[in-house]
Amino acid sequence: MCRSILTVLRGTQQLNSRKARRLLDKSKTFHVVCGVSICVFSVVHVCAHLVNAVIPGITGVILVLILFLMFTASSYSIRVCNYEIFWYTHNLFILFYIILMLHVVGGALKYQTNVDTHPPGCIRTNQTNSSSYTSSNQVPETQTKAELKEMPHITVCKEDAHFQHHFPQTWLWVTAPLCLYCAERLYRYIRGSAPVTVVSVIRHPCDVIELRMLKSGFKARPGQYILLNCPSVSSFENHAFTLTACPTQNKETFGIHIRVLGDWTECLSELLFPALNHSEILPIMHQRTYPKLYVDGPFGTPSEEVFNYEVSVCVAGGIGVTPFACVLHTLLGGWSQYRLRRLYVVWVCRELQCFYWFANLLCDLHHKLWEENRPDYLNIRLYLTNTQQLQSFSEERFRPLSSRLLIGRPRWKDIFGEIGQSNQHKKVGVFCCGPKSVSRELHKLCNSFSASGTVFEYNKESFS
Repeated sequence: MCRSILTVLRGTQQLNSRKARRLLDKSKTFHVVCGVSICVFSVVHVCAHLVNAVIPGITGVILVLILFLMFTASSYSIRVCNYEIFWYTHNLFILFYIILMLHVVGGALKYQTNVDTHPPGCIRTNQTNSSSYTSSNQVPETQTKAELKEMPHITVCKEDAHFQHHFPQTWLWVTAPLCLYCAERLYRYIRGSAPVTVVSVIRHPCDVIELRMLKSGFKARPGQYILLNCPSVSSFENHAFTLTACPTQNKETFGIHIRVLGDWTECLSELLFPALNHSEILPIMHQRTYPKLYVDGPFGTPSEEVFNYEVSVCVAGGIGVTPFACVLHTLLGGWSQYRLRRLYVVWVCRELQCFYWFANLLCDLHHKLWEENRPDYLNIRLYLTNTQQLQSFSEERFRPLSSRLLIGRPRWKDIFGEIGQSNQHKKVGVFCCGPKSVSRELHKLCNSFSASGTVFEYNKESFS
């Protein structure tokens, strides 16, 4: 998919229609639909070969094999458990298009060149092995041409049918999109060819790593994400991570938070850190020689539109808070230039230690807004779903978060009702980055809520 082009379109002022932006959000769905359609019509094409008993050739067999590998490796179970298999098989599309160009050269499709002298349905007079006009369009030699001419429903063939191969036309359909894709890939390769400078690496609780990096000319907006590549782990794998801090005029560094989950992130963690005591709660900072890292991006997401509403609600589950952390970092630098006038942050975690990832950020922004006499600008709600034992923030500097820590799961209907009463007759943007069950429930509430004249517009975070 052309991620950079989609990002440019999302950032243009001309694309101010919400429906148009929602179409961009559905680019991944459109990609999947196109892939499934290709598979379905390929099955129909193969069945036609079987019915007509036409040998498709080695190129057709290879195309079907590649398509089968790409389709099966794209299943959800393989993408989650063995992402490497999905990644490598998906890149077979390059070979697929090359063979597709060669597939039509075999000349399986032909057209008749002498329709005038040999029209469809005509009969020949030089065949003797037929006893019926209708079954084989042939007549015995005893039948003279004069007699045939007296039969108005019969057309005599003047010569045998001649056929010629169709000129290949596949390139007419695939050249334009391939050129567009290749141009973007070249642009992205040039843009991401220089390694970034790793400024700092911090290990947070619950197997989360914070990376602070520096790259010349790198610009990004809150809510965007990057593709991270580490050749020491895998030269061909790129993994998406949402920016948790964007470059500013005062600070050119940008940051991401990585949840160590899976082979790739485990290998990266081993390269970034020596053996550490994982029982530490407070972040531990280390300075050492880091592996080379390459960054491609940034790329757009629906979370960029948080600042386009006067009132926004950000709902996060676990590490899904990362796109909204970048929003909070931006507000820490200043909020007056944005349309946003009230922000609700609902963060749901299973372990208390997870809140320490951005505890300092939340407290710093809380103090800043209080000093500017805007305490109602930010509404924070932290939900701890692990109810086996009561927990709270013991550190004095995290006292503002203690009063906002709630035990149990959020009651979304009550939360929406409260937000609706506080923001009557306003349009509220709802942004979610979390489990599918929460996303579906929020989407349903946004569509059904009608009290107090408040309109809730749902925006789901989804990496392309």
